[in-house]
Amino acid sequence: MTVISSTKTPEALTLTIAAEFAADVERVWQIWEDPRQLERWWGPPTWPATFERYEFQPGGKADYFMTGPDGSKARGWWKFTAVAAPSSLELDDGFADANGAPVTDMGSAHMAVAIENAGGSTRMSVTTTFESAEQMDKMLAMGMEEGMGLAMGQIDAILAEQQVA
Repeated sequence: MTVISSTKTPEALTLTIAAEFAADVERVWQIWEDPRQLERWWGPPTWPATFERYEFQPGGKADYFMTGPDGSKARGWWKFTAVAAPSSLELDDGFADANGAPVTDMGSAHMAVAIENAGGSTRMSVTTTFESAEQMDKMLAMGMEEGMGLAMGQIDAILAEQQVA
């Protein structure tokens, strides 16, 4: 099932990507709650993620890097602003330098995730709100929309695996 829509709304400075999965809401929540599962899909297939810190609670932080095919590393950070299991989470998101410090010239974005029952499947919507039209244009030009679609395309295989309680 995976990605069902991708909507850019320039006047609201948002990009929303929605996907549907053949799993219940609680199971889809686990792909955010468990950093080892998150690592398996956050980032396109050729840029897998490694989370070095993962404090999944309001005010908590996450530090991660994605490793490219040539071995280069792209670092990022998150600050969780809301976590309401199993239906929603929000976080501020930005780039980091080689030491994990925020890169301020790229700004940050706000991401809101909604997970809801969709009558036999679960719909997950990820809405990113940008600081400016310039930032939105730059992120889209860097391939954010395509990358998120490819990343979310990896979730079905993770959800299909048997989970050990």
